[in-house]
Amino acid sequence: MKHLILALAIVAAPLAATGHELAKGPNGGPVVDSSGHHVEMVATGAELVLFLTESDDKPLASAGTKNARAIVQDGGKTATVQLQPAEPNKLVGALAQPLGSGARVVVSATMADGHSVQARFVNN
Repeated sequence: MKHLILALAIVAAPLAATGHELAKGPNGGPVVDSSGHHVEMVATGAELVLFLTESDDKPLASAGTKNARAIVQDGGKTATVQLQPAEPNKLVGALAQPLGSGARVVVSATMADGHSVQARFVNN
C-alpha cells in the first residue's frame, strides 16, 4: 500500500517539478531534461530502456547507478520495474507487458556520483 501511495503521489506531482519534455531523441523515444541531463525512454515489447546523456548529448555513464526504478501506471494497474545499468549509458528493465497508449512512467535513479535523476513520461 505504501508503494501505491508513493506512486500516485509521484505521478500526480506537476511535470515541471523534475523534468521537461524536449522532443524525440536519437533512439526515437521522448526525451526529458532532468537536473541538467537528458533521459530518453524507449519501450519495445516488454523491454523498457532509458538512455542517459549529458545536456550536450554526450553519453552519461550508467555504471554504478543505484536505486534505479520506474513506476508504471498502465491500464489501471501500477507496477514497479527495477532498472539495471547497461553500458555505456542505459538503464534497462523488464515490463510485464508492452506499454499501452497513455501509460505513465516515472523514473528515478541515483547516479554513481550521488546526484539524482528523475523523469516523467506519457507513452503515446
